[in-house]
Amino acid sequence: MIEDLESLSGVGDATAKKLIEAGYPTVESLAVTPLRELVEKAKLGEETARKVIESARKAVGINFATAQELWEKRQAKKRCSTGSKKLDEILGGGIESQAITEFIGEYGTGKSQLCMDLSARVQLPPEQGGLGGNALFIDSEGTFSPERVYQMATAMGLDPKQALTNIIVSRVYTSDHQILIIDNLAKVCAEENVKLVAVDSMMSHFRSEYLGRENLSERQQKLNSCLHKLLRLAEIYNMAVVLTNQVQANPQSFYGDPNRPAGGNIMAHACTHRVYLRKGKENSRIARVIDSPYLPEEPVRFKITDKGIEDDTNEKNGEDGIGKEINS
Repeated sequence: MIEDLESLSGVGDATAKKLIEAGYPTVESLAVTPLRELVEKAKLGEETARKVIESARKAVGINFATAQELWEKRQAKKRCSTGSKKLDEILGGGIESQAITEFIGEYGTGKSQLCMDLSARVQLPPEQGGLGGNALFIDSEGTFSPERVYQMATAMGLDPKQALTNIIVSRVYTSDHQILIIDNLAKVCAEENVKLVAVDSMMSHFRSEYLGRENLSERQQKLNSCLHKLLRLAEIYNMAVVLTNQVQANPQSFYGDPNRPAGGNIMAHACTHRVYLRKGKENSRIARVIDSPYLPEEPVRFKITDKGIEDDTNEKNGEDGIGKEINS
């Protein structure tokens, strides 16, 4: 890695080591890093940091591009299956790389189960619906269960012990701890062939620590910084990022679902695809895309079984309100 960084103009051995220690191990990670962030994290002078970033951007060809060139670049995107054909269908084929997919819902709607299932499934080869890589699971609520992943991996035909070895878990206890982990993801993702980052949940600590309107601005600024770092990582390493989000009651809502996603406009703008989950009848779950650049807003039903995420074979549409309007 040091050799790669030293190929940049103005980067010697000492500067390369500083950059790696600060969490910027690759030329690509430097190319998409804001100047102020590099100055603060790598302890570089502003002029030095500017030269390093400019050199990195030149090396990776970040400049103007035609729409055709952008379209060709986007063909490198990959998709990881969820295990449910119906859910994959509304997601355009599965969880998309180079993007952030957010799952929103109340307690018990299957958000953590989806993250654990994907952490195992991403290890499958592409022809079997995976991405052929490892997973990194950021657990802010103590929801990660190795026993459950063992069960899911076995059902998928994976060696369950190896599957657990291929999942890196970080239990975070505060929002500052969560920010620190996200700050250092670039190095881990590059070294460990990470193809999926799951954060369960993104808002938990931010909601509990930043109380009152007087702290809202600071909370949203920190949250925004984290989300954009995750999006940059997704694009740099062509990996998928999955976030779970809690809901909060909207007291002004008199009709329909009174819940709305936590995090406000910051979460809404940063996430590429937003999927709302709710419970259906007979242990089924209903998923609906509520915001996406191109995915359809059509509700589908899936089930959580011993094997993981599967299609719900009960197709009695409307019986449990699958067509009911969902507030976004």
